[in-house]
Amino acid sequence: MSKAKRTGTQSPAQHAADSHDLIRVHGARENNLKDVSVELPKRRLTVFTGVSGSGKSSLVFGTIAAESQRLINETYSAFLQGFMTTQARPEVDVLDGLTTAITVDQERMGADPRSTVGTATDVNAMLRILFSRLGKPHIGPPGAYSFNTVSVSASGGLTVDRGAEKTKTEKVTFSRTGGMCTHCEGRGRVSDIDLTQLYDDSKSLSEDPFTIPTYTGDGWVVRVIRESGFFDPDKPIRRYTKKERHDFLYREPTKVKINDINLTYEGLIPKLQKSFLSKDRESMQPHIRAFVDRAVTFAECPDCDGTRLSEAVRSSKIRKISIADACAMQISDLAEWVRGLDEPSVAPLLAKLRHTLDSFVEIGLGYLSLDRSSGTLSGGEAQRTKMIRHLGSSLTDVTYVFDEPTTGLHPHDIQRMNNLLLRLRDKGNTVLVVEHKPETIAIADHVVDLGPGAGTAGGSVCFEGTVEALRTSDTVTGRHFGDRAALKETVRKSTGKLPIRGATAHNLRDVDVDVPLGVLCVVTGVAGSGKSSLVHGSIPAGAEVVSVDQAAIKGSRRSNPATYTGLLDPIRKAFAKANGVKPALFSANSEGACPTCNGAGVLYTDLGVMAGTAMTCEECEGKRFEASVLDYHLGGRDISEVLAMSVAQAEEFFGAGEARTPAAHKILDRLADVGLGYLTLGQPLTTLSGGERQRLKLATHMGEKGGVYVLDEPTAGLHLADVEQLLGLLDRLVDSGKSVIVVEHHQAVMAHADWIIDLGPGAGHDGGQIVFEGTPADLVADRSTLTGEHLAAYVGG
Repeated sequence: MSKAKRTGTQSPAQHAADSHDLIRVHGARENNLKDVSVELPKRRLTVFTGVSGSGKSSLVFGTIAAESQRLINETYSAFLQGFMTTQARPEVDVLDGLTTAITVDQERMGADPRSTVGTATDVNAMLRILFSRLGKPHIGPPGAYSFNTVSVSASGGLTVDRGAEKTKTEKVTFSRTGGMCTHCEGRGRVSDIDLTQLYDDSKSLSEDPFTIPTYTGDGWVVRVIRESGFFDPDKPIRRYTKKERHDFLYREPTKVKINDINLTYEGLIPKLQKSFLSKDRESMQPHIRAFVDRAVTFAECPDCDGTRLSEAVRSSKIRKISIADACAMQISDLAEWVRGLDEPSVAPLLAKLRHTLDSFVEIGLGYLSLDRSSGTLSGGEAQRTKMIRHLGSSLTDVTYVFDEPTTGLHPHDIQRMNNLLLRLRDKGNTVLVVEHKPETIAIADHVVDLGPGAGTAGGSVCFEGTVEALRTSDTVTGRHFGDRAALKETVRKSTGKLPIRGATAHNLRDVDVDVPLGVLCVVTGVAGSGKSSLVHGSIPAGAEVVSVDQAAIKGSRRSNPATYTGLLDPIRKAFAKANGVKPALFSANSEGACPTCNGAGVLYTDLGVMAGTAMTCEECEGKRFEASVLDYHLGGRDISEVLAMSVAQAEEFFGAGEARTPAAHKILDRLADVGLGYLTLGQPLTTLSGGERQRLKLATHMGEKGGVYVLDEPTAGLHLADVEQLLGLLDRLVDSGKSVIVVEHHQAVMAHADWIIDLGPGAGHDGGQIVFEGTPADLVADRSTLTGEHLAAYVGG
C-alpha cells in the first residue's frame, strides 16, 4: 500500500487546536463542593482522593461527567430528548474543555430475573446468531435460541379494503419460534407458595386473616377481596367450597364494582406472583424479602434443569455443545471452545466473540459464566462487566470516568486493572478515577485531593499535583499514603467454632472448615475464589448471623439517615408525647407534610425536554413541615431543627435533659461509631457517597440481635484514614462478645485479624479450596499463597 509523503511537519508555531489541553472547572458548588476550581490535564490519568464524603463523586460524576452528558443530549432533536432523562445543569460557574464522557460506575446491574451476564454484554446475542447458523438440527432464526422469546402461532382472516366498497378476506397465519422454557417462563427457577404463610384459614375475611405485608383490613387490596361478592365475608376460609377456594386463590382478573368504583378482582396466587415474585429477591424491601423467604420456596425448574431454554433449543448443538452448555461454561473455558471453531461463513462473528470473551479474562472475570444472573454480581464485578465493551474501542479523546475500579479486587488483580487504565490513557483518552487504594493512586499523572473532612467539613481542594508531591503534603491523604498496618503481637483465642461441612455452593469443592468464634476472622482469596459462597451460602441456618452484604441501599430524595435507620420513629414518639399529639404529625411523608410541596421541601417544575427546575418551597422555606407542626417543641427545638442537626449534635441533644430519648440515642451512638458523626439527620440518601452508604448500612445492621456478624468488604469506598476507624469498630464488636467474620481484600484488615481463612488457589473452577488457615503472622511466614505474598510485602515481612 502506497503512502503519500508528508511535508511541512515542523510547524513554526503551536496550532490553535492544540491549546485546548485542559478541562477547566471554576466555581463548582454541587452538593458539598465549596466553589471548587481545578484544571485537569487531558490525555492523562487523574486520580481524585480524599476521605469518604469529601466531594470526589460530586466533582467528577456530579459536575464534569454530568455536564458532558447534558451537552451531548442537547445535540439531539427535541423529539428524541423527550425520551431521555432530563438533566439539570450542575451548580458550576465555568466548565471548559469537556470531551465526551463515558462513566463506568458501581451501580448494580439490573436485577431482573431474566438479565444475565450474557444478555448484559451482548455475548448471548452473538451466540444465538452463531447457533442459528451452525447448530444441528437447525431450529430457526436467532430468536429461537432466546430464553426471553416465547413461541407463538396464530391464524385468522385479514380483511383487505380495495376501495369502491370492495373488500377481500384473506387467510393469514403467523408463527414465531422462541427458546423460552414454558414452565419457568425463562427464569430457570420455579416457585412454590406455602398457603399457611399467607392467611389464617380459621378466620373469615372480615376478621383480617392475611399475614401478607400491605394486606391490612382497611386497605383496598383486602376490601376488593372482601366486597367482591364472590365470598361470604363472615365465613371462615377453611369452610369454603371448592369453587370459592378456586376463586379465592386462582380466579382470572374480573371486573367488580365496589362503592360505584370499577375495580379488578384477581385470585390471591397470581396477584402475589405479579406483585412480589416477579421481582428479584435482592431488590425487595427487607420486610417483603422476609415474607417471601418465609412463604415461597424457589427450586430449579425441572423441565429445563435451570437453563431457562426449551428442549428443542437444547437439542441443537455445535460439536456436541448446546447454547445452554456454552452459557453454563466458565468464560475462560468458553473462550477456548470458541477459539477451536473454524468456520469461514461466520468468521467476523467468531472474531468479535473471541475478542469479547478474551476481554472478560483480561479484566479478571474469566471465572464467571454467561448464565450468571446479573443481579448477583458484586459492585466491583458489575463495574468491570460494564468495562468490557470499552476495552477494544477505537475511540480516542474520550473522557473515561471510573468509580473505584479496584473495589472487590485482590491485591494480585489490582496491577491488571492498573494496566487497563494506563492502556486507555495511552490511546489518547482522558481518564478520571475516584480511588482510595495507594496502588492505583501511585500510577496517576495528576492527583486532586479533596477534603479536609467529610460532608460540610469537606468540599475543598486540599492538594493538586503529582504523586511524589502528595506523599510529602500535609493533607489527610498525604499523611496516610504510606500507612502500613502492623501484624498484631498477640491474637485473641477463639471461644468456640462454627462448623461448615461439605460446602458445595457455586465453585466450592466439598469444603470442610471450622470458623472460629469470639474473634475477628478474615476470609481472603482472589476475586471468584469462593469467599462469598463460603460465608453467605454455607453458614448453617439458625447460627444467629447478622449479614451485611454489598447490596446498595435504596431510597428516594425523601429518604434520609433518620428514616433509613429507624431513628425517626423514637424521635416522632418523643415529640408526640411531649406535646400530646399524634406521632404522624412529625413525618414529612404523612400528616405533618407541608401541603404546598407535599413534604418534599422543594417544588419541581417539569419543562418537557428542557431540564426541570427545583425551587425551595416558599410556604415551608424548605423545612418540609406544615407551619402548625413547627409550633410543637422538644427540648426547645422543633422537628425541622432536629432534622437539621448533625449526628454528633443530635447525640448530645437526645442524651440528656428534657429531650433525653434512650432509643434515639442508641441509634445515634451506632452512627457515630461508624464515623458518620458529621451527617445531617435529614440529608437525602441520594446525596450520600458510596462509602457513607456502606457505613450507614453497617450502623443499621449493628442494631440487629445476633452473636455472629458477617461483613462483605466493609472497606469499600473508605479512605485510608477511615479504615483505621473501621478497625477500631470491629475490635469493639469483638470485645463486646460478638464474633466477626469479614470477607476482605484490604491488607490492613488482614493484618489486624486474629484468624485468616484463605481460599483459592485461583478463581472459578481453579478455586473453591481452603489453601490456608491460621494467624496473619503464620500466613506471612508461610508465603505459600498469593494472599500471603502480598500481605508479606505490605507489612514489610
